[in-house]
Amino acid sequence: MATKLYVGGVSYNTTDEGLRDAFAQAGNVVSAKIILDRVSGRSRGFAFVEMATEEEAQAAIEMWNEKELDGRKITVNEARPMKERAPRSGGFHRGRE
Repeated sequence: MATKLYVGGVSYNTTDEGLRDAFAQAGNVVSAKIILDRVSGRSRGFAFVEMATEEEAQAAIEMWNEKELDGRKITVNEARPMKERAPRSGGFHRGRE
């Protein structure tokens, strides 16, 4: 089963492909995605990489955590599951009083 990793401290110059190539040194990469700001389209400085197996994910953590990638020291650890969030409230509600 694939294991998702959180990668923090990612350089603004790092691309999805560059991230995939770097993590491929540790094993099979299922996906590599740099998270972008919705408004500006720029990197938010973190990413998620999904490795094919738990063993490959552990190898990637050992290989890249606290190491330099594209001039920045990155943090790599297993991603935590996303928590349920309450629906957003506030803002303009047309037709409601």
